[in-house]
Amino acid sequence: MKFYYDLHIHSSLSPCADDDMTPNNIVNMALIKGLDVISLTDHNSTKNVEAVHELCRQKGIKFIPGIEVQTKEEVHVLCYFFDILDCLNFGEMIYNSLDCVKNNKYLFGNQLIMDKDDNIVDEAEKLLLSSSSFSVDEIFRMMDGIGAAVPAHIDRTSYSIISNLGFIPDISNLKTVEVSSSLIANRIVDECIKKYKRLTSSDAHHLGHISERVNCFDLDDLNMVVDWMCK
Repeated sequence: MKFYYDLHIHSSLSPCADDDMTPNNIVNMALIKGLDVISLTDHNSTKNVEAVHELCRQKGIKFIPGIEVQTKEEVHVLCYFFDILDCLNFGEMIYNSLDCVKNNKYLFGNQLIMDKDDNIVDEAEKLLLSSSSFSVDEIFRMMDGIGAAVPAHIDRTSYSIISNLGFIPDISNLKTVEVSSSLIANRIVDECIKKYKRLTSSDAHHLGHISERVNCFDLDDLNMVVDWMCK
């Protein structure tokens, strides 16, 4: 059975995302687009995961708890979890590892934490666009057994594992990579696409950029999505 997805969406918590990327707007847009499964992957924090999780539960969309970690090599790695509590604990660990650089909202944007009714309940104080203290290898080790770690937009010329390391390390639990919807092909990217499973999500920072009903998993059960990325 085909299940249509977008597993790379940023909320108003990410300073580079629009303030109208609220939990309700994201979930309602996913419904309009006809998506079956979504994930919220804010930069270095999971503070809006619970609100989106609850709305997805109410509206019948499968939700994968997630986060986009910036490693100390400035590589973006998407982390997807079987269990929301593991996601929240992991998000707290990543946030605590960030340098104590206060966000300048006038320069970088707001970092809004919202409840399921889109009320602003707090703002993340540290700049979420900083690097965590963890390496790529450490992130994959930390994710082993609790979910899937997926190098993000490997074809991009910045913040990708190929652009920053020059190669993809041989990591036992690295099974899936993400490429951009507007794939920037080159020899290394082409070789990686052949070696690993591939995801294509929107990396939406604006409501209109959330994926259409285009990319899908062909699975027997919607609850097998994270397993699929791990194997």
